[in-house]
Amino acid sequence: MAFLKVIIIALEVVLLFNLLIFVHELGHFLAAKWRGLKVDRFAIWFGKPIWSTKIGGVEYALGWIPAGGYVSLPQMATMETIEGKTEERSEPLPPVSALDKIIVAFAGPLFSFLLAIAMAFIVMSVGRPVSEAEGTTTIGYLVEDGPAAKAGLKPGDKIVEVDGEPVSKFGGMGDSVTWRVVRSVGETVQIKVNRTGETLEFFPKPMKEETKAWERKSLRQIGVAPSVSAVVAEVVAGSPAAKAGLKLGDQVVSVNGQTFHHFSDVSEYIQAQDGQPVNFVFKRSGKEFGATIQPEVPTGTTNREPRIGVMWNATGAYTLVYPGAIQQVKDSVRAMIDTFGALFDRKTSISPQHLGGAVKIMDVYARLFSAEHGWRLALWFSVLMNVNLAVLNMLPIPVLDGGHITLSIIEGIRRKPISHRVGNIIQTTCAALLIGFMIYIAFYDVQDLPWKRWLGKEKTEAIQFSPTTNAPAE
Repeated sequence: MAFLKVIIIALEVVLLFNLLIFVHELGHFLAAKWRGLKVDRFAIWFGKPIWSTKIGGVEYALGWIPAGGYVSLPQMATMETIEGKTEERSEPLPPVSALDKIIVAFAGPLFSFLLAIAMAFIVMSVGRPVSEAEGTTTIGYLVEDGPAAKAGLKPGDKIVEVDGEPVSKFGGMGDSVTWRVVRSVGETVQIKVNRTGETLEFFPKPMKEETKAWERKSLRQIGVAPSVSAVVAEVVAGSPAAKAGLKLGDQVVSVNGQTFHHFSDVSEYIQAQDGQPVNFVFKRSGKEFGATIQPEVPTGTTNREPRIGVMWNATGAYTLVYPGAIQQVKDSVRAMIDTFGALFDRKTSISPQHLGGAVKIMDVYARLFSAEHGWRLALWFSVLMNVNLAVLNMLPIPVLDGGHITLSIIEGIRRKPISHRVGNIIQTTCAALLIGFMIYIAFYDVQDLPWKRWLGKEKTEAIQFSPTTNAPAE
């Protein structure tokens, strides 16, 4: 069953990822047909085709390098390094105007942008799941002896400002706590918080985790995590929690009358009770219920501390929000601007190696589809990806659509096209550099994949509990 789920998720990722590529290239294809250009090949992915078929004089192909796509147009600058050679012609094709080339080049980013808007309207209708971990600015956990803890910050502090900038969420791009810390450049970073109605300022000194020479360099952090509810993600079979009737999604309201800011605090509190019965109040489908559970020491583990047998959801509870379609697109554009701003700001620790390529994108999609509300999350993420695809392709770099537009503008000014030989050299050189950069990014992306889990080398404890039972949950 688990293997089937993996296969289904993989298919979902491939289909959605290639939908983005297909729509972008469809824009080029339709514009080329409209303007009367000759189309040799419509390809998804780069490199020599591993599958192809010819319909109406156009070859439709699937390449072997899973990182994009192209429409082969011999009347525009070609890239034989990526596109491969096409059939020889007995007669040369008629030239096309610079305007036609600009229209065809611009159509791809336009279609990507239109797809982003279409998906944004869908998200606006079905909702976007927002986790507590993303939406809050309240501190729930501090790394022991970490920068924030040493500076005097405490769980429950609501962060209102980081590095002189207001924050509205903990994670993600833009006005988030983590992004403001990453973007900070001083020896210390100002953190303004609200603590029980009092405004306080702290100045922790950000740290970076040590990495090996071949690993992606870590970014600045201060050792804090957001306040999230303890939400049940998994119940161990035969455990006290299972016998008490707990289910996936149950949310802890209180433990022995106490409330906590982080699920780890709940676990620590349970272990501190030395096996004594613990009175819980849970919330399920909006209704609260109580349960008295006696922790037990599980077998199959070297950790002899009493547990109730649950795994907590690290992101806490989810709520559905319905953001406006235009606002989603604006936020996606703003995220790109923030990223470029950080890349070109030499004072920050952010560099090109921190970008994600095709491997990272597909990994993110796989994680999203695996999560609760996965298809909603994947749709929302696709809005960002389509905006990225549109904007990045408009950069005036030969081989990208913006490069084609730039060369066409030069052609219009010169009133004659750039020679085929020069154009091919420029395109091929830039294509080789782009592929090199993609390989560079993929080198880091591959290291982030959960190889140990996939290869079965990740050590996990086989936790089991005795058959003794407690009363079921009310």
